[in-house]
Amino acid sequence: MVIDFQAQGIDITRLKEPAIHTFNQIQPHGILIVLAEPDLTILQISSNAIATFGIAAEQMLQRPLSEFIDPFQLERIQTGLTATEDLDIINPVKLWVRKKGDEYSVFDGVFHRNIEGFLILELEPALTQENIPFLSFYHLARASINRLEETSNLREFCQIIVQEVRNVTGFDRVMLYKFDNDGHGSVIAEEKLDSMEPYLGLHFPESDIPRPARKLFASNWIRLIPDSHCEPVTLVPAINPISKEPTELTNSILRSAAACHFEYLHNMGVGASLTISLIKDQKLWGLIACHHQTPMYVSYELRKACEFLGRMVFSEIASREETEDFAYRRQLAYVQSALVEYMSQEENFVDGLIKHKPNLLNLADAQGAAICFGNTCTTIGKTPVAEDLNFLVQWLKNNVQEEVFYTDSLAQVYPNAERFKHVASGLLAIPISKRNYVLWFRPEVIQTVNWGGDPHNAYELNQENGLRLCPRKSFQLWQETVSLTSLPWKQVEIKAALELRKAIVNIVLRQADELAQLAADLERSNAELKKFAYVASHDLQEPLNQVANYVQLLEMRYQSQLDADAKEFINFAVEGVSLMQTLIDDVLAYSKVEMQGVEFELTEVDTALDRALGNLRQRITESGAKISRDPLPTVMADSTQLMQLFQNLIGNAIKFRSDKPLEIHISAQRQEEDEWLFAVRDNGMGIEPQFSDRIFVIFQRLHPRDEYPGTGMGLAICKKIVECHRGRIWVESQLGAGATFYFTLPVGGRDRERRNGRKAQNDLFGRGQ
Repeated sequence: MVIDFQAQGIDITRLKEPAIHTFNQIQPHGILIVLAEPDLTILQISSNAIATFGIAAEQMLQRPLSEFIDPFQLERIQTGLTATEDLDIINPVKLWVRKKGDEYSVFDGVFHRNIEGFLILELEPALTQENIPFLSFYHLARASINRLEETSNLREFCQIIVQEVRNVTGFDRVMLYKFDNDGHGSVIAEEKLDSMEPYLGLHFPESDIPRPARKLFASNWIRLIPDSHCEPVTLVPAINPISKEPTELTNSILRSAAACHFEYLHNMGVGASLTISLIKDQKLWGLIACHHQTPMYVSYELRKACEFLGRMVFSEIASREETEDFAYRRQLAYVQSALVEYMSQEENFVDGLIKHKPNLLNLADAQGAAICFGNTCTTIGKTPVAEDLNFLVQWLKNNVQEEVFYTDSLAQVYPNAERFKHVASGLLAIPISKRNYVLWFRPEVIQTVNWGGDPHNAYELNQENGLRLCPRKSFQLWQETVSLTSLPWKQVEIKAALELRKAIVNIVLRQADELAQLAADLERSNAELKKFAYVASHDLQEPLNQVANYVQLLEMRYQSQLDADAKEFINFAVEGVSLMQTLIDDVLAYSKVEMQGVEFELTEVDTALDRALGNLRQRITESGAKISRDPLPTVMADSTQLMQLFQNLIGNAIKFRSDKPLEIHISAQRQEEDEWLFAVRDNGMGIEPQFSDRIFVIFQRLHPRDEYPGTGMGLAICKKIVECHRGRIWVESQLGAGATFYFTLPVGGRDRERRNGRKAQNDLFGRGQ
């Protein structure tokens, strides 16, 4: 009975990806023996041993191999086993196996050690009693090399490979099969009998060669199934008596395939298969797959010749792939070099990536790109909107650990991407840090893909003889229109992105070091200036006091001898000293601002304002000012500096009042961010807007000193106090219409707790990104 493969409660992954490397079955054309060293005691042996040794497998267990192999040969073999770690050097070994009396059979013996350290001997029937001499092997390979050297076109090169492998092996069909990034594959070259259905250009789903099989192909360069209709034989015992686990058979040449794979071959009309792995950068790039319609045995020597040919020609494939990309690689290298130079010249590396030509788009042939650094995404070309970019970066941060991420179908792994498929069906992303990314985008390209059978029905579940997967029976052309997919990213583009990542990281680190050094220098300079101002203010006070005292003493002692001009000159000197002392006091107050504001605390603004009004009581009374206020909050501040801030602003309003009765109002309003906005509003004489910045500069005055006394330090001190509290201060005014001084301060107490609570909720539910 066939059931739906999505039936609930069924672990499809386990059925698709069985642990085939621990199967305790082998193909029956050979014998597998698991040995314990150094005595080569038989731990396990395939159950078909009786046909060769004339004795049941159970009776051979725990006996030395020397009882069944010619002792003289075995002694030489043991010497070779102890002399080298690379057992391929001694493989294959021609072994004469004694059956009864003087009757012998010749086998090719192949040794290897599995990852558990057990020595495994596999015996296959030898077609000849001698190994193929090197010269014959050389001529076999040279004929292929000569043909390959005559072509420079990669596609023609691949076609020559399959032709030569078919000539050497005699298989009915030989295909060159290349994997893509998702495990699917396609036939890029084929040589076959004319009567056979062509597979050239067809795609095949990853389930045809599932992940465990691909992993084994990456470990074994060659794999032979001489008879797809054979009945596998088991190991005796099934469990290794030492490890108490099934013996690991990754590198076994006799290991049986899964029943599903045998059935797959039957459905394709394959009686025998030989597979040569093509490895690039330690990853499975593709396969040379050989199929025969009837059973067919290939000797160990010929298989090794094919393996050598596969390695040799594939090194040429890899080289020619890189050669065909050479011009493009050179172009990308130029773009990369230019971007690094631009980044080094700009104060902000982001500007170096987008402001010039070539720019970030040219590095990966993308239609859009974004640099998401800090809390800002800077874009170029066609990209998702800011909100979608923020969510995408959040997804990358939570789901991607690699130093590069790329896909030509983003919606498959990130479903929200479907809504911006027209600009970003393809994504290439490199992290600069855990929260910062550079992203490239490619739009959707509708494609038609030719499959060898329906990939959506690549297998089905069968419960008749236990739950198992059954492969599809049809491999006829099946066309699919593919959407939500972009043009694929090339490896050369991915490598270029990785190189750019290194350059960005280096530049960011260098700029961070430079900023840290500048900050340290600035901090040291500021400290020295503050110390100088503080010390100078104290040191200047004493000589000024002496000048004032002696001038006044001079006036008292010689008053009768001084004329009117002399008395006027003495008054000028005393006033100058008094002004100088006031100026020094203001400079001292200015230099003390940051020294006092080291740590802030919860401060009630009403209390600080009351202290300021108390200090200004006499001036308020004399001016007749009417002062009002709204309810004021609690903030994080230095209470003394906050009092001084209000005292200076209110005193400034009293000084520059108009003829109208003076009114001053203090208010506060909560902002969206973690801050309060305060306003000190008056109806005084006001100032012209063009001077709204100048009045906060130290020693700047808009009026003559004899008209409005003062040093021009009051508002500069206000600005420094506010900035020390991480706030801002500004004025809005018109001449004759009063002035409003605004400044911001951070929230405090329960206000901050409530704000942080709301922010945590927004982060949790994805709002406010």
